[in-house]
Amino acid sequence: MTFAGINHWGVIAAAVAGWIFGAVYYGVLGKQWAAALGKTQAELMPSGRPGTVAMVLSFIAQLVMAEMLAGLVGHLGPGHFTVRAAMISAAFIWVGFVLTVLVTSHGFQRAKRSLTLIDGGHWLGVLLLQGLVLGLIGV
Repeated sequence: MTFAGINHWGVIAAAVAGWIFGAVYYGVLGKQWAAALGKTQAELMPSGRPGTVAMVLSFIAQLVMAEMLAGLVGHLGPGHFTVRAAMISAAFIWVGFVLTVLVTSHGFQRAKRSLTLIDGGHWLGVLLLQGLVLGLIGV
């Protein structure tokens, strides 16, 4: 099996794009997300903004996710690392891994369906955006 390699600048760009998407997404849906958790925004962010540790961990998670997506698409081989391939792979990853984990975890936690929809939508957006960025930048 040939491996196309990974463009680490593309991975960083995809991680930044996903991280910014999350900030905007939860900035817009923050009240609904907090309500789905059964909390207020003040309880979740006493200082009025997310904690530094959570933000750093979030960015590291975005880097890992972008690196793994690039690696999976890279396995298609040279010349096959395209926007289409990256976005299809991102969608498959979301359905096969992210959504299944969210549905299972939230089901056992007896979380509201709205939490699964909000969090699931976030991760679908992140993965598709990362796929787009990685596909555009290439290997």
